[in-house]
Amino acid sequence: MVTAGLVFAGLAAVLHVYIFVLESVLWTAPRTRATFGTTEQEAVATKLLAFNQGFYNLFLAIVTTAGIVAAAIGCTAVGSALVFAGTGSMAAAAVVLVLSSPDKARSAIVQGTFPLIALVLLAIGLAQ
Repeated sequence: MVTAGLVFAGLAAVLHVYIFVLESVLWTAPRTRATFGTTEQEAVATKLLAFNQGFYNLFLAIVTTAGIVAAAIGCTAVGSALVFAGTGSMAAAAVVLVLSSPDKARSAIVQGTFPLIALVLLAIGLAQ
């Protein structure tokens, strides 16, 4: 179960790196605007906000990845704590998104599913 949890944590990290790229690098690109449902004017006006938000996603991915690496080399307590911190924050952000913008429920599900599965599997695996 721990291994499965770490795999899902890795998937969550990869997804959040992708979100970082969309928000911090490609925010004004036509495909990214279509993905987020923004006009060109909105994207230009919110570019700095998206840039900053993208880095939050990157940092969550880094924390999660550091936890995966730590767990893989035998530092289970440290690794698990980092994975719980990273994926827990990802899952919490998905909850905030759906509560603050119910029309973005699909996005919240996409961003929150891998972290939630990772949290559950890791917790079950460590409890055994």
